[in-house]
Amino acid sequence: MKIVLLGYGRMGRLIEKMAVDAGDEVIATIHSINAEKTGTRVYEEAEVLIDFSLPDAAMRFIPRFLKAGVPVVSGTTGWKEGQLEYLRKVASEEKSALLYAPNFSVGVNVFFALNEYLAQIMRKVAGYDVQIEEIHHIHKKDAPSGTARALAEDILAYSEKKMRWVNSESQRPEELEIISKREDEVPGTHVIRYQSDSDRITLRHEAFSREGFARGALLAARWIIGKEGIFTMNDVLGIKKKQ
Repeated sequence: MKIVLLGYGRMGRLIEKMAVDAGDEVIATIHSINAEKTGTRVYEEAEVLIDFSLPDAAMRFIPRFLKAGVPVVSGTTGWKEGQLEYLRKVASEEKSALLYAPNFSVGVNVFFALNEYLAQIMRKVAGYDVQIEEIHHIHKKDAPSGTARALAEDILAYSEKKMRWVNSESQRPEELEIISKREDEVPGTHVIRYQSDSDRITLRHEAFSREGFARGALLAARWIIGKEGIFTMNDVLGIKKKQ
């Protein structure tokens, strides 16, 4: 497949290497230095755009590719209110395809499903409080991570006690704590804890490297070509979300 990369940081460079090793072609990379030099040829030849940039760059370029009929796979996090909804609206209006995931790791997406299932069970169990912890490398700019936010939103969807998440410790029972830590070169660790006076239930996902994220993004990119609509990694993996 012919790929355009939006964002050329650590993830962008890793995706490029893995794509080339797999026999795919990266026809262009768009980043801060060359952003103004993106010509029409890129929009005409690209089969898919893979985005691991920042929200401002994503908002600038993703609509252009959607309007050109190029499907987009986005892993950008740290969105401001309404930005992601706008991109989904553009994709729908242009009859193009947009797949957004806060994390492209196959294991993390299984973790999402387990978190949601556990949240359903714990809704009916008294005496437990829940907390999220996320640990990432010191270069990560947003906190909490997009993955932690997604985990929190699924917990809030089922909880009768938690009304909102906060990125700090809290003594308020209606607030779901997300504790963010930045340590060395940690690729990503997420922990869900339900604790009572007598025991603790823990769900934990630990990434060993960034390769799992890149591999999942390329899997999603290959899957979305030729499709129309708004998608998530659940669609790629065939995971049915609980109702």
